Amino acid sequence: MKQWKLAVSSADAAPLTAPILMIGDVASNVKKAGALGFQAIEVHTREDADLDYEGIAKAVAESGCKVGMIITGRLNTEGKCDLMSDIPYITKAAIDGMKQYIDMAQKIGAEGIVVGWVKGNVPAGGDRDKYMNRLARNLKILNDYGKERNIKLNIEVINRYEVNVFTTADEMMSFLEAHPELDNCYAHLDTFHMNIDECDPVAAIRRCKGRLGYFHLADNSRRYPGTGLLDFKRMFEALEEIGYDGYLSIECLPYPTHEEAAAKGIAYVKSILNA
Repeated sequence: MKQWKLAVSSADAAPLTAPILMIGDVASNVKKAGALGFQAIEVHTREDADLDYEGIAKAVAESGCKVGMIITGRLNTEGKCDLMSDIPYITKAAIDGMKQYIDMAQKIGAEGIVVGWVKGNVPAGGDRDKYMNRLARNLKILNDYGKERNIKLNIEVINRYEVNVFTTADEMMSFLEAHPELDNCYAHLDTFHMNIDECDPVAAIRRCKGRLGYFHLADNSRRYPGTGLLDFKRMFEALEEIGYDGYLSIECLPYPTHEEAAAKGIAYVKSILNA
């Protein structure tokens, strides 16, 4: 089976309820992840974080592990910004903040950013077409800004209990197909979310052929792969079938410990890929 690059979630700090496995500054997380056999980390951070780029570059050179992706969720969860808001200064702040993330990704050597919660939700009773058109217009600004800097935008499919926009692969792909101007935007699937809203995870993967940009791994309980019911072998076979060439990133709850979840998670994934 194809040997994908493996990544793991990281942040400077996070509660135990967050699916983050590497805790610390970016440079130390790169080193810890590299020692476990990961090729990259994804970094959950704020858009205005004061990162030690020189120290990160040194850690990357020493460990063989890099920053593969920048995760933008905190701009929404902490900054309360989103790309569909009716309040103009909120959408402006969201666009400005996302541009900062794109600049950060370029400077740190990442391949892209993840657009998750910051895309926003359609308000109760709202005209869905109006809000989706607004989202498309604002994504176009970021699409082009990222394209100029060779940074991809990966729009995450999240389950219906958390969001009301892009809860299935088909909805995500239908949006991208309806907006061909978003040529630097890609679908991002997560096995935990897929387990909730996809009737057939393999079909969901196939639906994203040619536009799948990022892939998160967690079992059905959101603990590390191999602890639950999900058939990762079938999903990996589908990824190989569609020619997916991005990261497999473990983003799961830190149980029983951060270190054990990361170590056992990567061991399980490798056991399938090397079988």
